[in-house]
Amino acid sequence: MKVVAVIAMALAPALSAQILYVGAYTNVPDSKGIQAFRFDAATGKLTPLGLMAETTSPSFLAIAPSGRFLYAVNETDTFQGKPGGAVSAFAIDRATGKLTFLNQVASKGAAPCHIAIDATGKAALVANYNGGNFSSFPILADGKLGEAASVMQDTGSGPNKARQAGPHAHQMVIAGNLVLGADLGTDHLQLFHLDAATATLTAATPAFAATDPGFGPRHMAISGDKKFIYVLSEMKAAVATMDYDPVKGPGKVLATVSALPDDFKGSNNTAAEIMLDGKGRTLYSSNRGHNSIAVFSVDAKTGTLKLTANVPSGGRTPRYFTLDPTGRWLLAANQDSNNITVFRVDQSTGALTPSGEVAQTGAPVDIAFLK
Repeated sequence: MKVVAVIAMALAPALSAQILYVGAYTNVPDSKGIQAFRFDAATGKLTPLGLMAETTSPSFLAIAPSGRFLYAVNETDTFQGKPGGAVSAFAIDRATGKLTFLNQVASKGAAPCHIAIDATGKAALVANYNGGNFSSFPILADGKLGEAASVMQDTGSGPNKARQAGPHAHQMVIAGNLVLGADLGTDHLQLFHLDAATATLTAATPAFAATDPGFGPRHMAISGDKKFIYVLSEMKAAVATMDYDPVKGPGKVLATVSALPDDFKGSNNTAAEIMLDGKGRTLYSSNRGHNSIAVFSVDAKTGTLKLTANVPSGGRTPRYFTLDPTGRWLLAANQDSNNITVFRVDQSTGALTPSGEVAQTGAPVDIAFLK
């Protein structure tokens, strides 16, 4: 029994530590691709593992449901001498975190900025920001990506001529039978159906849901009961609560709440990320410029949001943040200060407290946990 206890104690730290990958822009010194860390959920400590894969501006990452493969968009405007970006596939060594390059394909649009993998692990969906389109790719049995199976090109514009002269696809969310695509340029949430077996997207009916003119939807979060969808405006740094139907998709806008404090006087601020906690009682978003994580309480019955705090992000330009798999920690990726900061999450209120843990890494813009 004593031997068993000693072994259990020795394994406990390793079992609580998970590998996480960091997507980044590679246009700054000491940023060459995808970095990895071990995160200890018992202490909130990050231990660097180093560069796992050298690749150009892997700005958003997604891990296959099997945990065997990682996919990254390469956010560029040209690929192999032609307009557009790329998507890269890697095999994961789960023991060490090392990534082995499998292949790379054209994203079919410039500046791909988001990627999602469906629950079967057979399809990858990509939002091409400058290309203004959403593309889909088959994932083969060996983890490699096939060439694009579909490209859904948006058209139109919005009232903000500086930011909305044309379509700007920003995120894809897979929600059961529907796929939602946020288009910042057209103030639309595009609606699709996905045939995972062929990785093909087709337009749903209706084809889109509209946000308010000039809203500029960037990212989305759907409530656990599927009654509400929360849509983040990049340009206005605000969150819109919309009705949601799992079959028809988003409905009318119920309310819009600012993610900034009333006394904020600056003009140079854009929102970046949005996320609900596992209990659906707290919603978070990030402000770039104000450099904060906005904390909202959620009324589960009405979907109503109330801004309760703006917590300094611990750096400049919090491009992304995520909750760890236990929900006890929030990690913020501060792009322009080249760091990741860790916050304790109050399990009763969702409030954030800096843990004091800060990890240095070049231009971090995404975090993906290996589960």
